[in-house]
Amino acid sequence: MKRILLLSLALFGTAQAASTITIATVNNPDMVTMQKLTPEFNKKYPDINVKWVTLPENELRQKITLDVASGAGTFDLATVGSYEVPIWAKNGWLDPLTPMFAKDPALAKAYDLNDVLPTVRSALSNGGQLYAVPFYAESSMTYYNKDLFKAANVTMPAAPTWQQIQTLASKIHNPSKGVYGICLRGLPGWGENMGLFSTMVNTFGGRWYDMKWQPQINTPAWKQAVTFYVDTLKKYGPPGATSNGFTENLTLMSQGKCGIWVDATVGAGFLSDPANSKVVGKVGFAKAPVGPGTPRGSNWFWSWNLAIPKSSKQADSAFKFLTWATSKDYIALVAKTKGTWASVPPGTRNSTYNNPQYKAAAGAFSSLVLSSIKSADVTKATKDPVPYTGIQYISIPQFQALGTQVGQYLAGALSGQSTIDATLKQMQDAAQKTAKDGGYQK
Repeated sequence: MKRILLLSLALFGTAQAASTITIATVNNPDMVTMQKLTPEFNKKYPDINVKWVTLPENELRQKITLDVASGAGTFDLATVGSYEVPIWAKNGWLDPLTPMFAKDPALAKAYDLNDVLPTVRSALSNGGQLYAVPFYAESSMTYYNKDLFKAANVTMPAAPTWQQIQTLASKIHNPSKGVYGICLRGLPGWGENMGLFSTMVNTFGGRWYDMKWQPQINTPAWKQAVTFYVDTLKKYGPPGATSNGFTENLTLMSQGKCGIWVDATVGAGFLSDPANSKVVGKVGFAKAPVGPGTPRGSNWFWSWNLAIPKSSKQADSAFKFLTWATSKDYIALVAKTKGTWASVPPGTRNSTYNNPQYKAAAGAFSSLVLSSIKSADVTKATKDPVPYTGIQYISIPQFQALGTQVGQYLAGALSGQSTIDATLKQMQDAAQKTAKDGGYQK
């Protein structure tokens, strides 16, 4: 009887030692891969159970923001963008990771934080503390279908202008055969259509606010950019473009239905994966386009990161997953699983770009991706001076709502529900209200 009691207590103790972490993540392909590789994590940490909440980008942002702001504690680990990390850290919504690394020197040595690109690491820090680690980092660039270009007898410049992009799209556009000249984000959202469109505004010479926080949207630069964007997609884009974000356009490009796609550099790996792409070896790469105003702010900076909300009740277990999923070993695991180094999460570590296997597999785009990330300067993204930092977003807490609202107005212009002049006025009014209500105007 005593032996049975001791065995029961031992089993009870083991059950008690197990923990469950809930991870909220975006439904991008890299994160879907991370979810599929959970059994590999469990081999290393069998006492940690993992639950997943996988959502589209806009919905994910709303749920996580509400949860961490209210301290609800629904999520132990969250996929958070480089825009949110410093703002949330300042608000006290995230656990600092620096003390966690210091507490486990062996793990810290294996993880090797110094291997993470300094520009990325800096974007995820606040007040000398690291608050997130990058799952992947990206800039933006131009993709084009080399077969379609050859058939149309046209050539993509290494550093195209937006006008050249439009002209090239017109030569390739053949909707009767299911081929569209260009795919651009049209789905409303500050991280969807506004991610791409904000870089266009930058290079057309526009800005959100002047140095006194007066809105600068109802201006010639913005009007020119909105007009160009709407005309280009209406004439040479796929039908229903307002429903297409990153994921939808990636699918169209990978099926050979887009001649040109301007979007995140992370797409290069997906388009090189034979398991998901019909255009492997048929894709060319060029810099992100520039407009007539300035070359500044043409390519964005972004990273998807893993962070631990302050309200997590399983911070230690969450830290173990966070370091596992962003480690050198994980990157090698993805290469082994996918069968190619071209499909690993990019933009985070020097060791990835120095790896001969990665260079061999991703040689067509790796140097362009790295240079794009390194050249993206969040402090000099506009022709004229501004009181904020950021390239495809502006670093104020209110931008999440403002950017999404403006993105909805932009989609209204694209779908023909509103004129461009009316759209610009709506955007200007929204920006004015944000600056006034936020106390930015003196």
